[in-house]
Amino acid sequence: MLLLLVEDDKRLGNLIVHMLRKEKHQVDWVLNGEDALSYAKATDYDLIILDWMIPKKDGITVCNELRRSGFDGAILMLTAKDSLEDRVKGLDIGADDYIVKPFEFAELFARIRALQRRMNKPLVKEEILTAGPIKLNVVTHVVEKNGVEIQLTPKEYQLLELLLRHPNQTLPRDLLIDRIWGYSSEVTSNNLDVLVRLLRKKIGDTGEHHLIQNIRGVGYKIEKQIV
Repeated sequence: MLLLLVEDDKRLGNLIVHMLRKEKHQVDWVLNGEDALSYAKATDYDLIILDWMIPKKDGITVCNELRRSGFDGAILMLTAKDSLEDRVKGLDIGADDYIVKPFEFAELFARIRALQRRMNKPLVKEEILTAGPIKLNVVTHVVEKNGVEIQLTPKEYQLLELLLRHPNQTLPRDLLIDRIWGYSSEVTSNNLDVLVRLLRKKIGDTGEHHLIQNIRGVGYKIEKQIV
């Protein structure tokens, strides 16, 4: 599932991202309301976990603007505000659910599952990602090439899914490192290059024209039109 976390507390945000990725979710993380709106406009998120008290634009304003712009994914408000008036305000403005800090991750995961059932539709909007002969099932985590399953490590899978979700778009090195290894990791670009080489070898991405392309000085992208 593709999630956007909007949380300005870096320590808490890093922990939430780590736990959600352990649950096999794909997570973007921003620290303020303006970035949240920009990300939501550019990406079709299944669920936005939205903190109430964030810089630039607060969570209520962001939630309202998202709904007015036509965003139809789930919105889960995350906040320390626990009065009845605050909960009603958040729900009335367009939030689907509300979780109060501090919380247990078991409750967060349960609320995410409940949102899926309540909306009566899968939160995963796109089950199969493809590029050339490569197919990736985001529900079963099965990767195939020309119908033959390929065994990938978790980080190889994360890298491939990231690239497939953004075909023909160069993803910066820092972004890839953050999403695969985590916000506070000490991983370098060399680690990313090694991971790309291993993934290329596994999927048979050899020859003169690579499916996964290195954009020098920027990052990597996957060319979806190559067969």
